Amino acid sequence: MTAPATPLAGLLARRIAANGPITVADYMAEALGHPTHGYYRSRDPLGARGDFTTAPEISQMFGELIGLWAAVVWQQMGSPDLVRLVELGPGRGTLMADFLRAARMVPGFKQAIRLHLVETSRPLRDRQKQALAESGVTIGWHDDLAAVPDGPMILVANEFFDALPIRQLQRLPGGWHERLVDLDEDRMGFRFVVSPGRSAGAALLDPVLRESAPVGAIAEICPAGLAISGAIGARLKAEDGAALLIDYGTARSAAGDSFQAVKAHKYHDPLADPGEADLTAHVDFQALARAATEAGAVAHGPVEQGAFLTALGIEARAETLKQSGARDVDAALRRLIDAREMGSLFKLLALTSPTLDGSPLGPLPGFGG
Repeated sequence: MTAPATPLAGLLARRIAANGPITVADYMAEALGHPTHGYYRSRDPLGARGDFTTAPEISQMFGELIGLWAAVVWQQMGSPDLVRLVELGPGRGTLMADFLRAARMVPGFKQAIRLHLVETSRPLRDRQKQALAESGVTIGWHDDLAAVPDGPMILVANEFFDALPIRQLQRLPGGWHERLVDLDEDRMGFRFVVSPGRSAGAALLDPVLRESAPVGAIAEICPAGLAISGAIGARLKAEDGAALLIDYGTARSAAGDSFQAVKAHKYHDPLADPGEADLTAHVDFQALARAATEAGAVAHGPVEQGAFLTALGIEARAETLKQSGARDVDAALRRLIDAREMGSLFKLLALTSPTLDGSPLGPLPGFGG
């Protein structure tokens, strides 16, 4: 018997040996969130020394433009004296630091902000405190959205939903079955197996996908993501506000296996080294929109990231930065908006209160306007 690759692999192997295979969602939740050995609990995963880089880390332009977007939405809300600015999974605080710098361009907006960061990682909370120490806004940290006080809200979630645990279902001749994680032959590594009985999770699939997918197809559902999107929708029904969900994924529900791992900026076997690699899956924007609208919000989009940032004037902002002597601006711009980079795979879904007039994804004033 070989030694487990990581401490968490040993724990999972013993659990499976005692109780049988676990769902992909359970595996993903333990790998990312185990109190001692979970990936996000024990490290700062971002940047050159980490495992991946997000859009705010690529360029200040990203956070600045999201800040301008939010300022316009605040005005559409009637410029309330107090607005709950919520970020889900704020990383190092980079997006929010750039956001708040741009917020100063709209009189009164920054003064109205009460900032709420939903973050479970203690190392990342420390980084956020450093990044926002001079922000000049009141900040609260929370473990979940439910802890954020009531009030008008603008919410931003950048690459948050892709890290929530997914369930995988596979269609067999008799129906949809759960895809599970089991021990492999040496009983220390892991492999995928399929449950012998049909899965009740098929009820959560898009009806068209559920009926039309061919035998052998794999489909994914994200119960945690649906619950959070529904909670956002319920809050927007009750109070004025808007949410902007930014992630990579599909505009419409579709079959496919998108479960993947990244380690040291390279793709990695998702069943190897649990707790030591980032695990993600593509976001189903249609499913998130459906959960939010069923709870009472209005959904807009999704639109591609490249088109959204271009409409907000990112090219004009890039020119200004280059004139001020900033380096590598063209490379950052290309990475953010080019269809071969992040421009088309990454999308933005906006959710709004029914009382908010107009679409928050339409033509908006930006650095070019």
